[in-house]
Amino acid sequence: MDNKNSQEIFVNLLKENRNGRQKGIYSVCSAHPEVLKACFMQAKADGSVLLVESTSNQVDQFGGYTGMKPADFVSFIRRIAAAIGFSSDKIILGGDHLGPNPWKHLPAEEAMEKAKVLIAEYIKAGYQKIHLDTSMFCADDEGDRSKPLSDEVVAKRTAILCHVAEDTWQKFRKGTPKPVYIIGTEVPIPGGAQEEEEGVSPTTPEDAEKTIAVTHEYFVKEGLTDAWERVVGLVVQPGVEFSDDKVFQYLPEKAQGLSSQILNVDRLVFEAHSTDYQSAENLAKLIEGHFCILKVGPWLTFAYREALFALEAMEVEIMGKDNGNLSKLSETLDNAMLKEPRFWKAYYHGSEYQQAFKRKYSFSDRSRYYWTFPEVDAAKEKLFKNLQENQIPLSLLSQFMPAQFYLVCSGKLSLDPKELVYSHIRTVAGMYSRACGFTKV
Repeated sequence: MDNKNSQEIFVNLLKENRNGRQKGIYSVCSAHPEVLKACFMQAKADGSVLLVESTSNQVDQFGGYTGMKPADFVSFIRRIAAAIGFSSDKIILGGDHLGPNPWKHLPAEEAMEKAKVLIAEYIKAGYQKIHLDTSMFCADDEGDRSKPLSDEVVAKRTAILCHVAEDTWQKFRKGTPKPVYIIGTEVPIPGGAQEEEEGVSPTTPEDAEKTIAVTHEYFVKEGLTDAWERVVGLVVQPGVEFSDDKVFQYLPEKAQGLSSQILNVDRLVFEAHSTDYQSAENLAKLIEGHFCILKVGPWLTFAYREALFALEAMEVEIMGKDNGNLSKLSETLDNAMLKEPRFWKAYYHGSEYQQAFKRKYSFSDRSRYYWTFPEVDAAKEKLFKNLQENQIPLSLLSQFMPAQFYLVCSGKLSLDPKELVYSHIRTVAGMYSRACGFTKV
């Protein structure tokens, strides 16, 4: 593995998956530094590569909601990796849903001009895996908006953006491996289901086949034959999704036709989004069904929040609920969410009580946007300080973090609160690692 660059390793994993081996890769879709650190710790222990992706909403030429441009995000990722001794050669950088989505409220021509700059900035920054997604209606697009935008319009725009990527690589990145591409999109819209449903229907084999055929046709028409040889994946819906308190688990029999169909197309595997909260068995079955690239995001920050709330519960038990020096982390977090509701208000519905419950416990985990707020970060640091000064009794650890209790007892983990948090996040990362064949531990 050490003699190959991360992109070669990535492409070889996809080949092995197509050849029937239980191999795949998980994609960490998070800009949270402690979540990323935990995932790098997992990958370092596994001796594996780590695929980290940013979306067009998180990171763009204007800073996105993280305040980071593509080059900033790359530096940010490399700093976290370097801090734990994870080689930058084993990092795969991916751009997710890159296209006009952030500007779909604009006319198509204007939105696409901004999307071209977005693609160019991602390539210049050194991103290697590019998901070209032009599936969304722009302001002046005609057609029934209850149905997907036509394959022909999507394919034409995808080819335009691919041209930009190829030209930018030629001008700024020549000498490095050429980018690889992912096409297609999932239904419903990314980020977790907002409506209660009886189930989620997988993409039909016919729709997947048409997306591939039409996109191929436009790539050839636009002189992108070489780039088409580096299209390695298709985003589809395997029938997995989650809402505030419900998880639609993968049903392999429903996606059997789709799983078989992809083997009729050279090179390609499927990329599955919203795989958060799937069972360990279903993650492995997804890999087996050639859903070879598994996206995970909210589950990782949900685990981070779970760990911090567990630590806060222990803090209260140790110090007493009336102690004036408590961190009051969960209260501070909720106050921040109420003060600045733009990251959750459109997503959490119901009574005031139901909304308050969702702010804490929703699977969509909109609280992930608030951990960097100064007052929330200060409360977290106070929580850590309190638990470093008042060592956690093993009996309490067993009560609130039983998996970490066993690791502490076996000498594999310390009682340091930060290490307990990383360990809990790695419970999730480890499930993906095992499903992808990276580790047996």
